[in-house]
Amino acid sequence: MEAQIEINVELAKELGLTEEEFNKIKELLGREPNFTELGVFSAMWSEHCSYKNSRKLFKLFPTKGKQVLVGAGEENSGIVDIGDGLGVAFKIESHNHPSAVEPFEASATGIGGCLRDIFTTGARPVAGLGALRFGNLDNDKVKFLFKEVIRGLAHYANTAEVNAVGGDTYFDESYEGNPLVNAFVVGIVKHDNIVRGTASGKGNPVYYIGGDTGRDGVGGASFASKEITEESSSSKNAVAIGDAELGKRLREACLELIQKGFVAGMQDMGAAGLTCSSCETASRSQSGIEIDVALVPQREKGMTPYEILLSESQERMLAILKSGKEKEALDILKKWGVNAVKIGKVTDDKMMRVKENGAVVCEIPAAALTEKAPLYDRQTAEPAYLKEAQRIVRESIKEPVEFNKTLLKLLDSPTIASKESAYKKFTYVDKDTVEVGAGSDAAVIKIKGTKKALAISVDCNGRFCYLNPYNGAMMAVAEAARNIVCAGGRPLAITDGLNFGNPMKPENYWQFEKCIEGLSKACTVLNTPVISGNVSFYNENPKGAVDPTPMVGMVGLIKDSDKYVTQDFKNEGDLVVLLGENKADLSGSEYLYLVHNQKKGNPQIDIEREKALQEATLEAIESSLINSAHDCSEGGLGVTLAESCITNSKRMLGALIKLSDSKNKAVRLDELLFGEAPSRIVVSLNKNNIKALEKIAQKYSLPYQILGNVIKEKLVVQYKEKTIIDIPLTKISDTWRKAISSRI
Repeated sequence: MEAQIEINVELAKELGLTEEEFNKIKELLGREPNFTELGVFSAMWSEHCSYKNSRKLFKLFPTKGKQVLVGAGEENSGIVDIGDGLGVAFKIESHNHPSAVEPFEASATGIGGCLRDIFTTGARPVAGLGALRFGNLDNDKVKFLFKEVIRGLAHYANTAEVNAVGGDTYFDESYEGNPLVNAFVVGIVKHDNIVRGTASGKGNPVYYIGGDTGRDGVGGASFASKEITEESSSSKNAVAIGDAELGKRLREACLELIQKGFVAGMQDMGAAGLTCSSCETASRSQSGIEIDVALVPQREKGMTPYEILLSESQERMLAILKSGKEKEALDILKKWGVNAVKIGKVTDDKMMRVKENGAVVCEIPAAALTEKAPLYDRQTAEPAYLKEAQRIVRESIKEPVEFNKTLLKLLDSPTIASKESAYKKFTYVDKDTVEVGAGSDAAVIKIKGTKKALAISVDCNGRFCYLNPYNGAMMAVAEAARNIVCAGGRPLAITDGLNFGNPMKPENYWQFEKCIEGLSKACTVLNTPVISGNVSFYNENPKGAVDPTPMVGMVGLIKDSDKYVTQDFKNEGDLVVLLGENKADLSGSEYLYLVHNQKKGNPQIDIEREKALQEATLEAIESSLINSAHDCSEGGLGVTLAESCITNSKRMLGALIKLSDSKNKAVRLDELLFGEAPSRIVVSLNKNNIKALEKIAQKYSLPYQILGNVIKEKLVVQYKEKTIIDIPLTKISDTWRKAISSRI
């Protein structure tokens, strides 16, 4: 049937290719492609697989560093060195478009695919986080999407026995109709067990490992490379279905194969399925690969080579085993109840050759699908909205009469409120490794066999990026690093999840380019190279593009796991100190958005000053001076203080805060309390340690301010001897903890 399909430019366009790309394909092949080959090109040259609209800008990223073992673009997951012969592998992946259609299945397969990216390197996953964006939670459709996405993530994580240790969730109308669902997974690997995604060793057998292939997800890569429309929002056939129980067995089997030294190369069958794993492994090793799709286990009848190659059925791996080790390898797979079939071999002709019952149905130079994929420079234009959006008219912002009500309203915002009602659905916890789970600035995971621990965070404020993409992206890196530092960790590297609108629209691409520049600048200054990542374009709904959202997943190293710090106040009588300058800036704040219905301002950051703050804080924590540390972010100083009081529900402690008279007489109280200027951390410490902290602050030329003391039962804020906030902790806690559960 496929042989009867007429190959022409119209068909190429239907598959998502342009006329120029169709002509380039014919040039690379030296002939006209058949239908299967055209489908293979359409998947591999889609934005989702080739990054054709973004890869040129990636040269701006800092990707090298003495800590980097496997860098960006080398493999599915980057790896950094953490000493003791160990590395940490981590990666962020998006599943946005599918989650708008089938939120449960799509979010489950999103974390499942990210897990496979980690263990295919030889790393054992130890933590998973979700970076999520939804519309207004008062909207019934958004409520449904939110509940189903959480249910899907929790189902897979619980079944696969992976620690879900935190995340980052915002609610904003720009995401309505196009939620962002990014999974971030971290794993630990011994240096000796690191495996590459290469088809190396001529004659080595190529094995298909895992679940059977069906028609689910056929065209998924192409589906993720265009805007969501009313029609595509019902494209459920483009969404793959996962099997978490099989995923767990597959992980254990693959890790054992790697540890026993039986694997020459391995790659997950993710986007574009068997196509992507075959051509990429061959291209990376400058070898070749030959497979027969008739040998591929199929769960549906009459599947064509096109469907088999492009299926995105889940829980499948392509493994190149070492010759002579097949029997031992198959015994391991059988032990774990994982199916495995030899479907081909490694060649040395640099071709991706596909047969069906011995007859060639697809024959393409592997590099033509990867290295020679088209790369584009897109037009840019500063968005028309920007200048007006960056201008705040202070006179239009009425200062609150009752600050108690304003603080409680912010704590009731789903973006700021506790996500406890959601993360309680994640029930699997390895108590031997999870030191600090969801709910603090950063998760803390112990590294077995050492005194070390990992600090993990994922962050991005899309509103900042909407108002100033360059600074907003820098602020995302800075906040992730600040959260790591607040736990006592030194930031190591980042993985980025770049979520943007249609790149063909100059305003969207301008946002993208500026965010890349901002990420690059911040990562260079903070010495956090980019080691992996993901790009998701076409995040639009009929109302327009989502706010530019470059998610930043970061991992840091805590030298002594006994010295980690959390954000909650620990001891009555401790001093409360603000490290950094309490700048008055409402730009992009939740207060301005929620209370005054304005998405305005021009967020600013001095990344060198941010670095000084982080170095000083880390030195103070490592010197055992600090009992708690919490960065100022959403909701500003007021929310930071409130969260420091109530995060530990078992032992809540209040604070008596005395704000000093500002040198700038024009500064307002709402700006001081609810502005979200970066580079600020609230710490608590024994009063006997204040001199030592002051000395560290002076060493780094860091402004600081003693705010008050830790007390019992309530949060009190005074200004010029007048009490402006006085709220019992029980009221603060109830508001913050019940905000989301009361809505859904």
